[in-house]
Amino acid sequence: MDAKVTWSQGMSFVGTAGSGFTVPLGTDLSVGGQNDGFYPLELMAISLAGCTAMDVMSILRKKQQAVTAFEVQVQASQPETHPHVFTHARIIYKVTGKAVQESALVRAIELSALKYCPAQTMLSKAFPMDLVYEIYEEDGMLVNLGEWKPR
Repeated sequence: MDAKVTWSQGMSFVGTAGSGFTVPLGTDLSVGGQNDGFYPLELMAISLAGCTAMDVMSILRKKQQAVTAFEVQVQASQPETHPHVFTHARIIYKVTGKAVQESALVRAIELSALKYCPAQTMLSKAFPMDLVYEIYEEDGMLVNLGEWKPR
């Protein structure tokens, strides 16, 4: 895979890769930026969320789960000092649907974590991650919550 960023002006860049899509990168005003794009580490968290979300949704579809809304949040901890690396992440899978089976969701999370998601596999070598889930019925009622841990 090849990716590149091209400088626009000041501390603003445009990122692109083989897909041809572009993404703006920027930084905070306090360090000379224009606050006009994603911060690079934000993209790392989004990549993690997106990678596992695509796996889990694909697996839930194959398991014929009636999902009507789905969201994956990544809450990443960073120290105050440079280089501000991620030290821990909490990945929260929020699934809404009609009688979504907890066992199907747990298995989907497990397969993503252990087999399919390269971002999660790679980043889990750098910092620990907690994988938690919330299952809601369409009316918004919380049905189940839990955490997946490797055996």
